[in-house]
Amino acid sequence: MTGDSVEDLLRGLAPRVLGALVRRYGHFDTAEDATQEALIAAASAWPREGVPDDPRAWLVAVAARRMTDLLRREQARARREDRVAGWVLPADRVAPGADAPPTDGDDSLILLFLCCHPALSPASQIALTLRAVGGLSTAEVARAFLVPEATMTRRISRGKQRIRDSGLPFRMPAPPELPARLAAVLHVLYLIFNEGYARTTGPGLLRADLAAEAIRLARLLHRLLPDDPEVSGLLALMLLTDARAPARLGSHGELVPMAEQDRRRWKADQIAEGVALVTAALPEGPVGPYQVQAAIAAVHDEAPSAAETDWAQITALYEVLREIADSPVVALNHAVAVAMSRGAPAGLALLDGLAADGRLADDPRLPAARAHLLELVGDHAAARDAYRMAAGRSTNLAQQRYLHARADRLAD
Repeated sequence: MTGDSVEDLLRGLAPRVLGALVRRYGHFDTAEDATQEALIAAASAWPREGVPDDPRAWLVAVAARRMTDLLRREQARARREDRVAGWVLPADRVAPGADAPPTDGDDSLILLFLCCHPALSPASQIALTLRAVGGLSTAEVARAFLVPEATMTRRISRGKQRIRDSGLPFRMPAPPELPARLAAVLHVLYLIFNEGYARTTGPGLLRADLAAEAIRLARLLHRLLPDDPEVSGLLALMLLTDARAPARLGSHGELVPMAEQDRRRWKADQIAEGVALVTAALPEGPVGPYQVQAAIAAVHDEAPSAAETDWAQITALYEVLREIADSPVVALNHAVAVAMSRGAPAGLALLDGLAADGRLADDPRLPAARAHLLELVGDHAAARDAYRMAAGRSTNLAQQRYLHARADRLAD
């Protein structure tokens, strides 16, 4: 097995191994350290010696041995067992072995809810879950929050400490606890998917493993809460967006914008499933942001061609979204939709109003959108400068190449 194949396998196994350790030992931060050491050992040994017959059991065994060592350094066994006994209910005092299959669902989903513990701030919930369940590096999580890496390191450390001190048993929340934890869980899955669909850093545009993991966890969540319209909306949004992934890259890995994609390469089965989900969810209760975003994605995916896209409907949907979950990025996307439905000058006027928003100061999307609209109105010199500004702000090499290519084309 190649190094890349081993890395892909380990990324999928990591949250399951971490979940097994937390379920058995209850020390989140120490369990993560032990899991990381087991992953490092596997990354070194498996390419040379081959992948074991049961890779999860191998990792759990190595991590459990390391976990034992770490726990012994922290405190005596008697003190630790007395403390844990005070945390849990009598029915929870006998935990299954770390290498035993979970009995109450996928460990990754249980770990997801654990990371979204109400003792944590929403920002810490999301950051910790992206790190522990999504497998993002601390630097990638920091970029998702637009904060320095050192700040995110401290935030994640505090989150792990709070989980350890809370003594929460490793199990799914009881039904009365679910609503309070669900909003953070949905946001976490949304961010994990976005990082997979358009990675913030690195040479490539996609991280298919993260997108697939977000969809897998969203499916598990939908199985748990099939009647929640926002859970359905988020799963639909992921499916409808991921359906375009095969056409997003050209033969040399270059970014292909939606207007130029070969729609025959889109995943028709995912589009059908996503449309069915959002169609069923919208009439069921209060309309939330994931349902509206899924409806926007459905309009894009159902258009036979870019020219036949119903931009008026997309504009109207963005106006609904701004009423319930406004943000600078939503406002930016609304401005682009206005430009496509009412003319580029109208969209440019809206973008001008976003220029002073400090939250977009380092975001490449604002100058990229401005460049596109300037190109549409024929101001090629200003468009070229805006494309280059967007490329300078981007940390993704595929996006940088695309933006520089657009700028160079206008220089001819």
